[in-house]
Amino acid sequence: MEHDEARELLHRATSGAASEFKDGQWAAINAIANHRQRVLLVQRTGWGKSMVYFLATRMMRDTGAGPTLIISPLLALMRNQLEAAERLGIQAVTINTTNRDDWDAIMARVRADEVDLLLVSPERLANQEFLDSCLLPIADRIQFLVVDEAHCISDWGHDFRPDYQRIDRILAQLPPNVAVLATTATANDRVVADVMAQLGTGTLLQRGPLARPSLSLQTVLLPDRAARFAWLAEAVRQLPGSGIVYALTKRDVNRITEWLLSQGIDARAYHSGVGGEDEDGEQVNSREELEGMLLRNEVKALVATNALGMGFDKPDLSFVVHFQAPQSIVHYYQQVGRAGRGIDDAYGVLLGGAEDDEINSYFIGQSFPPERQVESILDALAQADDGISVVGLIQAVNLRKSQIEKVLKMLSVASSGLVAKEGYRWYRTVNPYQSDRNRVERLTGQRQDEWDQVQAYLETDECLMRFLREALDDPDADDCGRCSNCLGYPVVNVKISDEAIAEASRFIKRSDVAIKPRKRWETGAFATYGWAGNIPLELRCEEGRALSVWRDAGWGTRVDDEKETGRFSDELVEACAEMIEERWHPRPAPSWVTCVPSLRSEALVPDFAERLAVRLGIPFIDAVSKVKETQRQRNMMNSWQQSSNLDGAFEIDTDLVQDGSVLLVDDVVDSRWSLTVIGALLREVGAGPVFPLVLASASAAGD
Repeated sequence: MEHDEARELLHRATSGAASEFKDGQWAAINAIANHRQRVLLVQRTGWGKSMVYFLATRMMRDTGAGPTLIISPLLALMRNQLEAAERLGIQAVTINTTNRDDWDAIMARVRADEVDLLLVSPERLANQEFLDSCLLPIADRIQFLVVDEAHCISDWGHDFRPDYQRIDRILAQLPPNVAVLATTATANDRVVADVMAQLGTGTLLQRGPLARPSLSLQTVLLPDRAARFAWLAEAVRQLPGSGIVYALTKRDVNRITEWLLSQGIDARAYHSGVGGEDEDGEQVNSREELEGMLLRNEVKALVATNALGMGFDKPDLSFVVHFQAPQSIVHYYQQVGRAGRGIDDAYGVLLGGAEDDEINSYFIGQSFPPERQVESILDALAQADDGISVVGLIQAVNLRKSQIEKVLKMLSVASSGLVAKEGYRWYRTVNPYQSDRNRVERLTGQRQDEWDQVQAYLETDECLMRFLREALDDPDADDCGRCSNCLGYPVVNVKISDEAIAEASRFIKRSDVAIKPRKRWETGAFATYGWAGNIPLELRCEEGRALSVWRDAGWGTRVDDEKETGRFSDELVEACAEMIEERWHPRPAPSWVTCVPSLRSEALVPDFAERLAVRLGIPFIDAVSKVKETQRQRNMMNSWQQSSNLDGAFEIDTDLVQDGSVLLVDDVVDSRWSLTVIGALLREVGAGPVFPLVLASASAAGD
């Protein structure tokens, strides 16, 4: 197909909005569709990389070629792009974990040549059932392979994913007449060289400039979290149009959303946990519905984690504000590039905060599993004659489920084949394990360098767009003339009053956290107490409250500091009483107070609980005792280890127990198992409803 015919397809795909290709689009399409080449396409976000593979697919299918296979880490990529495919008459389908029942029908359509484009995640390549029943039967018909977000192939990439190692093996086995397109917006010279090497000799590199001429950038350093809350509310209120506010954690997304709503700003939370029903049984908007609301400008802002990123395209998005700094310049460029794609003026603001370094240090530390974790799992697998499930590994090794699954993923994609899986059981192979410490140290150092570069961006006085482009090795980087550094004044000029900061501070201090009751005993963990299966309603704790998040702004830092002194202040007593009386209102109202005992800090919690009882005007009864020394709960990494650690640890003085509802007080909650066990023991001996109250939540368990 020639250029003019392809241009007609472009016109149809965009409903007449585009009549000419952007620089480089036709060259890439021509190389793929007419010459079956391998192409690495490095172009900025919003440039139109998806249009390349849509048009190339249409052209190749029109000449009798087989279907296109797209491997993408984000199945949501297709949500607001499928309309263009549909206008081209492209039949696109996806196979993922949510439509397992449809796999047979989908693959029957593929085998019948009724599907033009099949989209799968790289994780599907790890599923042997998918490979055997879906991919292998059509492998000889695929004539165009697209690897989306191709920087993930390279372990130098900011978002390297182990499952992409399988793509490397697929690429090596492809016949020369299969066209390949690898796309990314976020690859520096080092990543480009690595991906090019994996794509093979003869690969065509097409790399465009990274400038975003409609985007005005700014950085803002503020002294504390309350100041950032106040600044954000005023900024979002005065910014035009609608936009995105990014935060690093789900908890922060939820709290920022609540704050903006309290300030009369129509905001919605967006992260992997949204959708379904809330605690009152009301339906909550799904991520797809939230995206639609933003696309239609029905909300002022979505407050989001990086779950809202690649693949979301809103041409008139007016602003992107980062409440906290992301892990790397690559992450930042990718996210801020959501704004200003189809309008002349848009804003990107990066706020710097005190907790950013701690959060990103945690992310860096989680990049690669420590060698001791790998060895403990390999040892457990080696000792299991008939293999072992993930559930079995949870009981065998003191690691979180997510840690275990991460290690298994790393081992399963290793070229030496260290583990194998049959059904739900994992097996150790005879291949020897050899740690690649140098690689881990090299990449961990790279992650730290990337974070240091973000800090440098926050502090630089040079052009902000030039800084981003140079960090991504754009050879044409120059001053933008429209960022706050180029202009010499803020592009988003916000003045925050002392009153606004004080209001934000009060909000933060009142951001208590619900503690959801556990509903099921861990299998085999409570042999002494004799508990198994579902926790009966009559033994469950009620929903509790944590005054704060451990070491967070507001009361969280205060709890941390005072725990070290050995006594909690009267201010924390008053804050808990205020929370109970003004916001929580547990019903039936507690008629007595008891606490979680400790053999290490015997007086700390009882002293606080007794003073709280006095403030509430109800008795404190020291009815719970600890009769067995245990490991520290914070050192127990998964729920089974945490619960079995407490089996037989507590006893109740039945002579002291009252039948009214009770506040069960502790200083910090993490796994919730201490509260769950003591609550059940109290209910067994006749206590009324048990309401946990803690000073700080140390994990997302309280969400």
